[in-house]
Amino acid sequence: MLPLDMVIIMTYILVMKTANIAEFKTNLSSFISLVEKGEEIEICKHNIPVARVLPMFHKVLNKTKLGCGRKTVRIKTDLTEPAMSESAWEMLKK
Repeated sequence: MLPLDMVIIMTYILVMKTANIAEFKTNLSSFISLVEKGEEIEICKHNIPVARVLPMFHKVLNKTKLGCGRKTVRIKTDLTEPAMSESAWEMLKK
């Protein structure tokens, strides 16, 4: 009888989805949707595993709320004036 750890590993390998490269390329969007749901895809070349596509579980959600920064910026200069003096521009030309 096999140890429990070995049974779990073998079950995991048998359940994991596998695809040859041509099949993976043809059905890429459907495989990506499986990965988004938490599945792992093993990619094979001539039925020999060469890569594994894993889901990324650390999604960073955009928490920015429109208008949350209202009245937090103060402009202290005239925006129509150049940011650098003419002599500074001349120095950059050299």
